[in-house]
Amino acid sequence: MRKLKIGIVGTGHLGKFHLKLLKEIPQADLLGVYDINKETAFKISNEFGTKSFSDLEEMLDNVDAVSIVATTSAHWELIKKAFEKNVHVFVEKPITSTIEQAEEVVEISKNKNLKLQVGHIERFNPALLSLEKYKLDPKFIQTDRLAQFNPRGTDVAVVLDLMIHDIDIILSLINSDVKNISASGVAVVSENIDIANARLEFENGAVANVTASRISQKKMRKMRMFQKDAYISVDFDSGISEVFRLIPNSEKSVEHFLTFGEMGVGENKKSVVYEQPEPKKVNALKHELELFVNSVLNNETPLVSGEDGLKALKVAEIIIKKIEETKPL
Repeated sequence: MRKLKIGIVGTGHLGKFHLKLLKEIPQADLLGVYDINKETAFKISNEFGTKSFSDLEEMLDNVDAVSIVATTSAHWELIKKAFEKNVHVFVEKPITSTIEQAEEVVEISKNKNLKLQVGHIERFNPALLSLEKYKLDPKFIQTDRLAQFNPRGTDVAVVLDLMIHDIDIILSLINSDVKNISASGVAVVSENIDIANARLEFENGAVANVTASRISQKKMRKMRMFQKDAYISVDFDSGISEVFRLIPNSEKSVEHFLTFGEMGVGENKKSVVYEQPEPKKVNALKHELELFVNSVLNNETPLVSGEDGLKALKVAEIIIKKIEETKPL
């Protein structure tokens, strides 16, 4: 079996999950970890039985790929160092701190034919994956991503910390360019925006209303989609999706174990059927790391590419700019 020699940069909260899961992937040969905090790296490496590199250059000289799980402000420099050594990169979201930095690393990855995958983990949520058999063409999307306060992540606006998950999914679902963005938000307990709402209008007429908060009493991660003849609810927390569809009466079958009568006018009436697709039994983080490993070994384009990360960052930056413009003097 061909294996990908890989290292992990960053041994914080999320880095430990990367370490544990990469050790479980047969196609991955985890060579070790690196962290600017040598003491932490040494402790974690001992805990998981792997090598602690004291020098980043040494790691990059010995691996084919790295998983970057450092603070966002360090992403740009770390990606560039990896690319200088012809090392493929998986980087946690957001791709970089600025659009200019993201554009640079995306260009380098293309010119050097190096893989760059961005860790937009919600693309691999079991609830979303369970909808693969449906043709998704939403015309209106409502998302609510609410979290209780946690100091970790407050170094950036909630738009980059939480909302960017939904931005990425929306851009992957709506096959059209963004025409207009309006937004509002406020900093409450940190120096950055803690709660935000944005309205994205697309060239094809689709609209997305996106809300994110990290100062909520209760946690919520939901997306609701409306399209021709269908309403779809996605609960990222429970991993369950629900689908309500309008179908011709002649297409009703035993698989539609719940129906809610008819809807429509005159001869155009259709049956309202309820379906709950079976959630995929996957660990989202492990699944995206497996896909990254396979994309390198098989020379395939990553499912969430650097270009995807750049698109999401561009929209997030516009939202932040719109919010900054509405701040009272």
